Amino acid sequence: MKFCTRCGNRVVLQIPDGDDRERHVCGSCGYIHYSNPRVIVGCVPAYEGKVLLCKRAIEPRKDYWTLPAGFMENGESSVQGAARETWEEARAKVSNIDLYRIFDVPYINQIYMFYRCDLDRGEHSAGPESLETDLFAEVDVPWDNIAFPVVSKTLKDFFPDAERGEFPVRVSSIDHRPQQA
Repeated sequence: MKFCTRCGNRVVLQIPDGDDRERHVCGSCGYIHYSNPRVIVGCVPAYEGKVLLCKRAIEPRKDYWTLPAGFMENGESSVQGAARETWEEARAKVSNIDLYRIFDVPYINQIYMFYRCDLDRGEHSAGPESLETDLFAEVDVPWDNIAFPVVSKTLKDFFPDAERGEFPVRVSSIDHRPQQA
């Protein structure tokens, strides 16, 4: 950041009084610009023992499979955001939405929240950010073509949990950038 979004003057990187880390501070009006993690919300839509995945039509990781998810918007709850993203990416309506996985990904300043849910009537189709959508049993998941580590980890937890009928909420962290193909 080089310029203040309030007054347009230059910002400097400094530790404001009473703070413990560097922030962008306007040298003119004194406004402190906080840069906080982005929240990504999404769903693990299930139907008849299968999970809905979307093949990405956009970068990053175009042509790879993912769960329907995206950035939470201002003015919405995380559940609303997860359902909205599922509609936008997979033209799918979901119900019985329950928190399932939380990932802290500090190296890219992101937090992921995935909700398990029912895929209403099993209906889905590609939205503007997806090339295609499909339902996958565990054995059919394209494991080598999954877009993001959080998606792989979520799916690897989901299928055994579904078999047991128990879905504990798990919180974990991915602290380094994994190697991608």
